[in-house]
Amino acid sequence: MPSHTGDGLLRTVKFSERHEVTESVAGVERVGVVGCGQMGAGIAEVCARSGLEVLVAETTGEALEIGRTRLVNSLGKAADRGKLSRQECDAALERLTFTTDLGDFADRDLVIEAVIENEQVKTEIFQVLDQVVTRPDAILASNTSSIPLVKLAVATSRPDQVIGIHFFNPAPIQRLVELIPALTTGEETIKRAEHVVGQVLGKHTIRAQDRSGFVVNALLIPYLLSAIRMFESGIASREDIDNGMELGCAHPMGPLKLADLIGLDTVASVADSMYTEFKEPLYAAPPLLQRMVDAGRLGRKAGAGFYTYS
Repeated sequence: MPSHTGDGLLRTVKFSERHEVTESVAGVERVGVVGCGQMGAGIAEVCARSGLEVLVAETTGEALEIGRTRLVNSLGKAADRGKLSRQECDAALERLTFTTDLGDFADRDLVIEAVIENEQVKTEIFQVLDQVVTRPDAILASNTSSIPLVKLAVATSRPDQVIGIHFFNPAPIQRLVELIPALTTGEETIKRAEHVVGQVLGKHTIRAQDRSGFVVNALLIPYLLSAIRMFESGIASREDIDNGMELGCAHPMGPLKLADLIGLDTVASVADSMYTEFKEPLYAAPPLLQRMVDAGRLGRKAGAGFYTYS
């Protein structure tokens, strides 16, 4: 889900005054994506394949090169599988540019933040974006899984233009996107976000109130935590738990495999956020989950979680 983007972008950004732009831009043509990890790269790919000009930011040149490689490989695989033609693949790659400086986001119509699920890091990024994005009607969006959108909105001077646009992993394949307006989000921002996600990107949108977990994670996270507790207590093996849900309930992927795919650090972060907000025991992360995160066994992206991966 989020990439590990933090202080580097904040150090290298060229702060500039927010210039007034006289023309009104109703549509979205230029998109910025902050973070090029698993989720950021997927969001950038979706936007580029949909004909939008996409600028992707990462903390360092090394992180940016890893993200660029991730995008190139993903588009190449899509072409190999016949999901798009070689010409479409090349066109999407031409629409992608990369930077380590958030100051380059000045002309963006829409910026989607997709970094680590950490409130402080996200808040600082939104404060910087508020300074450098010069278009007066630009939408500032977060791909957060659980952090209250209003906290990010009030960190800016334009809280009416901040909204949650929550994609699911892998973003190029998953059809659903949650739209989460904050209490401060303006109706025009909601309409424009709904249009670009639904009509331009071709995703199915659902709206959620600004409550930790929104719709999908509010249902999904307790299910994943329950499976982890079952495994932790020795009630069943990891294979039997996953096979039980795959073969008994026709789920495409068992809960422990799914937790590995999402990233155990992300599962833990969302659980912590939901527990902080609601104080419900079913949202509390099991000790095993936290120990695995502490050990760096984060799932697929780390090569090991509940299962091992090559």
